[in-house]
Amino acid sequence: MSAVGRRGRVVAGLAVVTGALLAFHRAVPNSVGRLGSLLEAFLPWLGVVVVVLLGLALWRRSAVALVALLLPVAAWTYLFGGLLLPGAEPEPDDLVVVQHNVSDENADPAGTARALAGAGPDLIALEELVPPALAVYEKTLAPDYPHHEVRGTVGLWSKHPLADTRLLDIKPRGIGEGWSRGLRAVVDTPRGEVAAYVAHLPSIRVGASGLASALRDESAGLLGEAVAAEKVKAVILLGDLNGTVDDRGLAPLTSRLNVAERGMAFSFPTALPLARIDQVMARSGTVADIRTLPATGSDHLPVAARVRLD
Repeated sequence: MSAVGRRGRVVAGLAVVTGALLAFHRAVPNSVGRLGSLLEAFLPWLGVVVVVLLGLALWRRSAVALVALLLPVAAWTYLFGGLLLPGAEPEPDDLVVVQHNVSDENADPAGTARALAGAGPDLIALEELVPPALAVYEKTLAPDYPHHEVRGTVGLWSKHPLADTRLLDIKPRGIGEGWSRGLRAVVDTPRGEVAAYVAHLPSIRVGASGLASALRDESAGLLGEAVAAEKVKAVILLGDLNGTVDDRGLAPLTSRLNVAERGMAFSFPTALPLARIDQVMARSGTVADIRTLPATGSDHLPVAARVRLD
């Protein structure tokens, strides 16, 4: 076999492996370093690998490699192609919501608040609210959002009345007192009552031992139990969940709630967005599309979504 032929087979082999990772990512175990979750956090970026392999296959003029590439192309298109399609036309009853981790080091909370309000959402969910910035958000958003609730470091601002607000206990074991990152409130929307959840799950870290996500996963489980017990039919969850919707660590939520049907909206980090860890999910409703808004003083990009209630 010629050197060109052998190199074409190498490309074909890599294409098969890439396609298998896309199609069977759930089969990658989490028992060692949570490798499955680590793969799923960056799963859409395997599309870049496919493009590189396609370029190599064309350069080598390898028919075998080009045929093998049909597997990862089909798998990627099945998983993510729909997100790139145009969204449905907006409807008058759609709820527009904004989710943003504003960062506890944000040097311009007033500018951030004005930018978020400028998108005209019905609801704004914020995380990493700290004094004295909290007072700035409250003052700046008050004219357009007369209803708001804050619990710990998360808050919800609404154009519609809020009621029955309570703290969500999503604190994992081992985290000290004073950690408060969840709230639930009922929003009286024109389409009826909606239970709005705002959450900020624990951070994850990538190191030599793999992905450290045990606390995030435990908190996601507690949040999933709260959603499952919610008696209000319609639910909207907004939050920095420190995970993508493909990450099995968020399965307690993604198994119970609908995720965005259109839009990639990579939100973190601001300088080079690699993943959407800021999420909008819904029960008894559809997240018709999700998009990022321009950068603020945070290390996250804000995301805006349209939610269509059933």
